[in-house]
Amino acid sequence: MGAAQRIAGLVSGAALAALLAGCAGSYAPAQGVAAAPPPPPAKVAIVQPPARDQSELQVLFWNDEQRSQRFRAMEQWFAGHEVPAAKTPRALPEGAPLSAELQADLKALMTQTNAAGIMVLEDGKVRYEAYGLGLGETDRWTSFSVAKSFTSTLLGAAVKDGFIKSLSDPVTDYIPALAGSAYDGVTVRQLATMTSGVAWNEDYTDPASDVAQMNRFVVEYGPDAIVAQMKALPREAEPGTKWVYKTGETNLIGVVVENAVGLPLAEYAKAKIVDPAGFEGGMFWMVDPRGGNIAGCCLSLRLSDYARMGQLALEGGKGAVPAGWFAEATDSVVDFGNLGAGYGYQWWTYPAGAYGAQGIFGQAITLVPEKQLVVAVVSNWPRATSGELRGKTSAVVMKIAASLD
Repeated sequence: MGAAQRIAGLVSGAALAALLAGCAGSYAPAQGVAAAPPPPPAKVAIVQPPARDQSELQVLFWNDEQRSQRFRAMEQWFAGHEVPAAKTPRALPEGAPLSAELQADLKALMTQTNAAGIMVLEDGKVRYEAYGLGLGETDRWTSFSVAKSFTSTLLGAAVKDGFIKSLSDPVTDYIPALAGSAYDGVTVRQLATMTSGVAWNEDYTDPASDVAQMNRFVVEYGPDAIVAQMKALPREAEPGTKWVYKTGETNLIGVVVENAVGLPLAEYAKAKIVDPAGFEGGMFWMVDPRGGNIAGCCLSLRLSDYARMGQLALEGGKGAVPAGWFAEATDSVVDFGNLGAGYGYQWWTYPAGAYGAQGIFGQAITLVPEKQLVVAVVSNWPRATSGELRGKTSAVVMKIAASLD
């Protein structure tokens, strides 16, 4: 498979292009930005999948059986970095089983939502663990937009390490190619909260939407696709005044971090997430046309390592991010006016101080800090998005939280 074919494979289908869009930029630190020495390189390898017909790579058009098989083996379909497991995996000791009623609720939830796995941690101990759809405890499952919260954590790490001076810095300090666009005057914080004021249409059903047009930009611009597209967008509101969900802006955060740090996200994640969290299995993170990682999507982990990521967040990051980072990142910077629901730095916020990461087809990490509760769920919903199925999952999680002392 040639380079052009691999790039095309990454962006087959307009809807998939929204998730797998290419980013621009190099790994050299931005000019004029003081940076700490980078962490020791993890030497992560880029793995290439077997040659595939492009029609096979349209993820949103896979049938149920294909999704159940391929979501646990994305490295066989797309190119990406393979990040080794932590040398010292974090033990997840067995805790007291949940009540029979809650176990029955979780079993029913797995059936109702076509879940491949659910793990419940309280105080770092496993109180429930179950698998389906052929997934085993050593298998990985894809994340989709759950990856956004990983990217947010790497943004915090870059601030802690001095690669990014402040979230109040202009985005153009780290992506100079955006100068002269609607991103002039937009800060890194506004990018992180999706409040740039730059217009964006994330309608997957509209072939003229910005999401659908990502594919065209990759074909025309290759490694420069994401910046080429984003710099052409108009401003619709003053920065900081309007929230619009934009996968393209998460990909820009990836460019900010990679340009500042001088490493691909996956390699930086080895030092800042994989090792501190103690991942027991390796992590696969898809690459974009320039060889960097797709910040808004597409890493794969074991179910237990999704739970370990949640535990890392609960415990404040084990020194990988600034003190108080997760409290700040998971605050409702954007308030949806819906009983506490909102958005922080690439994390969704929920009522009663809970927060989480979400991805299409039913991927989620939900945290309830007050109860030291982490619930990791990986699924194969029958359709990409479903408020009904998300609501069923949330209701069971909150019932578990209410049951805890």
